[in-house]
Amino acid sequence: MRLLSSLYYSLRSPSSLSPKSINRSSLSFFHSTSLSLFMAPAFEDKTGASPENFSTDDVSHKSKVTVVGSGNWGSVAAKLIASNALKLNSFHDEVRMWVFEETLSSGEKLTDVINQTNENVKYLPGIKLGRNVVADPDLENAVRDANMLVFVTPHQFMEGICKSLVGKVRGDVEAISLIKGMEVKKEGPCMISTLISEQLGINCCVLMGANIANEIAVEKFSEATVGYRDNREIAEKWVQLFSTPYFMVTAVQDVEGVELCGTLKNVVAIAAGFVDGLEMGNNTKAAIMRIGLREMRAFSKLLFSSVKDSTFFESCGVADLITTCLGGRNRKVAEAFAKNGGKRSFDDLEAEMLQGQKLQGVSTAREVDEVLSHRGWLELFPLFATVHEICIGRLPPSAIVEHSERKPRLSLVEGSAQYY
Repeated sequence: MRLLSSLYYSLRSPSSLSPKSINRSSLSFFHSTSLSLFMAPAFEDKTGASPENFSTDDVSHKSKVTVVGSGNWGSVAAKLIASNALKLNSFHDEVRMWVFEETLSSGEKLTDVINQTNENVKYLPGIKLGRNVVADPDLENAVRDANMLVFVTPHQFMEGICKSLVGKVRGDVEAISLIKGMEVKKEGPCMISTLISEQLGINCCVLMGANIANEIAVEKFSEATVGYRDNREIAEKWVQLFSTPYFMVTAVQDVEGVELCGTLKNVVAIAAGFVDGLEMGNNTKAAIMRIGLREMRAFSKLLFSSVKDSTFFESCGVADLITTCLGGRNRKVAEAFAKNGGKRSFDDLEAEMLQGQKLQGVSTAREVDEVLSHRGWLELFPLFATVHEICIGRLPPSAIVEHSERKPRLSLVEGSAQYY
């Protein structure tokens, strides 16, 4: 793991590519294997900074972190943060984790069990979170002293959570959203980071990536991308807070691009699950993933002209799409949906298969469809439109290929969002 970590940072650091350090045979190797895709530094100013090199000399007070959410991914996020909070002088040791209180089959409260066993026995069984993680069922109390908030709940709950936190958070709070989804309002789509910023009056970065929580929980190597707006310093702090030898985090100045990648890939994963359930094979699945990536990019750039093409080559982009279409919960439940011929609802399958976890792809497909319908874009996005039609029972699962293979009648040429 240490060797892999060192290789990762050496490839992302310009210092490793100095003329003195690369001979002719090395150059031939780099060119032949196209490693240039991985040579961007962790931050866009090309300093080659890594978490080990961050200075904390200018930190005048310790930051206190609260994780808002305690599901599968929320618990893993708390584990990552807790391990770093103990090591880094710029953070308080204690990490609060807000838990939506539940009563377990044993009659015990979930919060009590987490604090007694140091384990989320319902959503992340068998994994110790860290003794400095304190579960708290009182949302207001959990965030009261925090100046760094990590939001990681199902996106459909966020509007209510934000409303309950208005006037309850500190004025110097920084936030980051690990939430994959968006809200659709009359005035148009609203990203979760924007919802947090507008309702709470605070800056909000995002973190997305090829992050299947159970794999990170057992410390298998993974990557993630922090998206930030203007404040590179706070982006560095988030990178520092999350980075471990097995969880490599980089930052890009593209909040909307990073967040939309994490949001839209769940719709494509639903399509991939239909393909698996119908046993259409790997070629078909690869085609669906390619079409999906094309529609992700076009949709993102039509909504936000600031979205960068390079973002789709980060962990939040193509890597997250691949891992979600191969092993995520959206793919898994969509596969079962297709195997049942669409006769069992997603709500039933979710309740049966996910043990209280929530799907994001089905609700996101509905939200995307609302945007496409309102703006007259349905014909431009055949895959997205077809996924929603299948999810609500208007089309059979087999339509995923019959409809998605059609090319849109129009070309998207707004800005650099060329569709073909």
